[in-house]
Amino acid sequence: MRKSFVIGFVLAATVAAVSLVVAQDATPAPGAAKGQKGGAKGRGGPAGPTGPAPRMADGTPDLSGAWMGSGSNSGDISKGLKPGEQIIMQPWAEALMKTRKSQDDPEANCLPTGVPRGAPYPWRIVQTPTHYFILFEGNIHSFRQIFMNGKHPDDPDPTWYGHSTGTWDKDTLVVDSVGFNDKFWFDYLGHPHTEKLHTIERYTRTDLGNMTIDVTIDDPGAYTKPFTTTGRARLQPNTELLEYVCQENNIDLVHVNAPAQLP
Repeated sequence: MRKSFVIGFVLAATVAAVSLVVAQDATPAPGAAKGQKGGAKGRGGPAGPTGPAPRMADGTPDLSGAWMGSGSNSGDISKGLKPGEQIIMQPWAEALMKTRKSQDDPEANCLPTGVPRGAPYPWRIVQTPTHYFILFEGNIHSFRQIFMNGKHPDDPDPTWYGHSTGTWDKDTLVVDSVGFNDKFWFDYLGHPHTEKLHTIERYTRTDLGNMTIDVTIDDPGAYTKPFTTTGRARLQPNTELLEYVCQENNIDLVHVNAPAQLP
C-alpha cells in the first residue's frame, strides 16, 4: 500500500530513488514486469501485457488506463535527452540553478510537477470527444485537461500545467502547451524555466503495454535553443489511483537542507 507521504530522511531518500531510477527512467526495457513501475523483465514478476495497441470506436488510438513513467528523467532532465540534443542554459538560469536547495523543490512541498517531470506514482488518461484528462495520484491529486482541436487563449493565466490543446498526427497524440508559470522545476537538480515556456508532447502507444512520450521544450527565456526529451510509460493493469495527501504530516523537508542534487 502506498504511503500518504514519506516520513523521515530514510524514507525520503527511498522515494526519491524510486522516482529517479525506476519510475522516471527514460529508457526502461520493453519487457518491464507487470507492477514493476518501469522495471525490466527479470526484476521479479511476470512480463507486462503484450499485444497490439487498442483503438477507440472512431479508430483513434486508445491511450486510456493507468500508467507509470514520463517524458523525461526526473532526477536530471539532461539524462533524458534524445540523441544529439543538448541543454544550453542562459547564464542567469545556470546561476540560479546553482543556488537552489532540495527543500525548496516545489515537488517536495506537495506542489505539481509541471511538464515533463513525473512522480513515482501512477497517473491515468481519460478520453472524451472534446477533452482528454490526465489524473495524477501524487502530491495534490492534480489534473491536466487537454482541449482537443481547441486553441490557446490570447493571454492565458500562468498555471502549473499551462493551457494544453491536443491533435492527432496519425497514431500520435500531439499536446501543445503554453501559459505556464515559472515555479516548477524540471528535475531534482533544479533546472529552471520561465513563463515563455512552450512544450510539445507526443504520446504514441506502441503496443498494449507501452507508450513513448517525446517532449520538445522551447523556453527562450532560460535556454539558448529548444531541446527534446524522450521517455516511456508502462501500462499498470488492474491499478486504480489511490488517495495520496502529501500535505498531511509532511515533516520531511528539514532533512533535505542541502543543495539541489540527485538522490
